[in-house]
Amino acid sequence: MFLHGYGSQIVAGTWETIKLALLSLLVAFMLGLIGASAKLFGNFLLKGVAQAYTTLVRSVPDLVLMLLIFFSIQMGLNSITDALGLPVFEIDPFLAGVLTIGFIYGAYFAETLRGAFLAVPKGQLEAGKAFGMSNWQVFGRILFPQMMRFALPGIGNNWLVLLKATALVSIIGLSDLVQVTQTAGRSTNSMFLFICVAAVIYLAMTTLSSLVLWWLERKYSAGVREAQL
Repeated sequence: MFLHGYGSQIVAGTWETIKLALLSLLVAFMLGLIGASAKLFGNFLLKGVAQAYTTLVRSVPDLVLMLLIFFSIQMGLNSITDALGLPVFEIDPFLAGVLTIGFIYGAYFAETLRGAFLAVPKGQLEAGKAFGMSNWQVFGRILFPQMMRFALPGIGNNWLVLLKATALVSIIGLSDLVQVTQTAGRSTNSMFLFICVAAVIYLAMTTLSSLVLWWLERKYSAGVREAQL
């Protein structure tokens, strides 16, 4: 029997991992965009909050942060339900994983996007305003396309690290690829086989991601002459 009958469960766990990674990427990118904007264009308070956020998150290991965030939210909810006499509310592991990973990697995206913003010449933004463009038009037509060209290498690196970090959510009870393969390995006494299966699937996902990132870099570099060695 293929993979001792765990093939369908591994496929389901892989799909859960992909959904988790993509939604976490969306959360992380939005938080990174907000954090980068706060650092560059915010007032003193916003800059301080953004700086504290990126410094704290990048200084504490991902696993420790995930446990702190997950269990602190659960304990907070338990305190509220106990005070109101309501039944205990359990946090959905998938939602918790998306928000936690997104929150953690939002700090890394903030620094990546901040550097990309700074790489765009200010003269081009001023020229756009001189032509009568609104702030949103300047952002959409001038700043964002060029910022993405500078940010994509960093975004790609953050995405690949984020994708592998999804393995951490198995500790909070989500039936992702790692948890399914670990369960299958323990049940069949074939742990090495299922660890190899998980590794091959992650390798396939990262390889596909690298191809997509290569295509995006070419798309956003259109019209830019490459340096000649």
